Order: sequence, then C-alpha cells, then structure tokens
Amino acid sequence: MARYTGPKSKIARKFKEPIFGPDKALEKKNYPPGQHGTSKKRNKQSEYAIQLREKQKAKYTYGILERQFAKTFNRAARAKGITGEVLLQLIEARLDNTVFRMGIAPTRSAARQLVGHRHITVNGSVVNIASYTLRPGDAVAVRERSRSLEAINASLSSSSATYPWLEFNKATMAGKFISMPERQHIPENIREQLIVELYSK
Repeated sequence: MARYTGPKSKIARKFKEPIFGPDKALEKKNYPPGQHGTSKKRNKQSEYAIQLREKQKAKYTYGILERQFAKTFNRAARAKGITGEVLLQLIEARLDNTVFRMGIAPTRSAARQLVGHRHITVNGSVVNIASYTLRPGDAVAVRERSRSLEAINASLSSSSATYPWLEFNKATMAGKFISMPERQHIPENIREQLIVELYSK
C-alpha cells in the first residue's frame, strides 16, 4: 500500500497549514523549513510553481501519491461537470476518506489502516481497498467483530463533525454515503482550478 512516510511537520510548515492534523512544530515555526525559510526571496513564485504547490497540497492532504492522483484527475476530466469540482468529489468519495469523515478514524492514514486491515464493510461486504470509490447510497459500517476496537471507539467519542453528504450512527457504527459532496461543503482549503490548469499544460 503506497503512502507518504516522510516528515509530516516539514510538509505542514511548507504549506503553512496543519495538513496532517494539529502540529506543535507548525505553531512554533510558522515559516517554511530549510536555512532560507524566513527569506523574502522565497515569496517570488512562478505560475507553474503555484499550480504545482496546490497539487502537492491536495496530494498530501488526502494521502494520495502521484500516479493515483493523475489517474483520478483523468477520470474527472472525462466526467461531466466542472473538472476541478469533480476531482475533489471523486477524492472525497474514496473509502479511506469517508471512514475519516465519519469519525471512525482520527486521521486519513489511520482510516487507510482500518480499511487495509479489513475492519470496514461496504454494503455488507468487507472492502480492504482504501481507494475504493463509493457511490451514492452505499452503506459503510465497521465490521461487527471490530466494533470493540479501542482505537475506533476512542475516535468516535472525540468526533463531532458532520457532513451533509454523509450520515452515520455512532451507536450502530454504520452510515451511508448519501450523495457526491457539493464544493461549498468540502472544508479543505484547496484551489482545485490551479490543479486543472497544471494538468492542462
């Protein structure tokens, strides 16, 4: 299972956003890493650099590597609708992201691990592919024999966020992917149009 395993605080400092969750290093050093981190010269960026940076931010945020991200973009480009919005919708519809959004896991990487270890079911069947794309109406649940896992219960007890395209019952540990999310409901700070412009070159 391909995933980013490098230093997370450096990435958060690079984008000046807590991409992987709350980060004390980002609070203490809110400037890019490296010996030229506070240099004003680093503020000058080309159009290509700005577009590339936005794509990298999206990849790190959702935990997707280049090959899979490019594949998802190609799907979005062929689909009806605004390419940038469709791209985010397809990424949000991934099983690992949905498990994270439902509060079953505290982070997307933890959600990916739960999926990979066969703790999650879709429409009653175990699915262990993190990139599995959900469709409106799909039922997502914690596998019955996994409902006593301390990590899952701890995550659910501390989770309070809700999203209009998802429904989830903490008591039964089951929910539903109601519909593809609308762009205004996706909380991630990503300028998807820059990604579209980058791939269009």
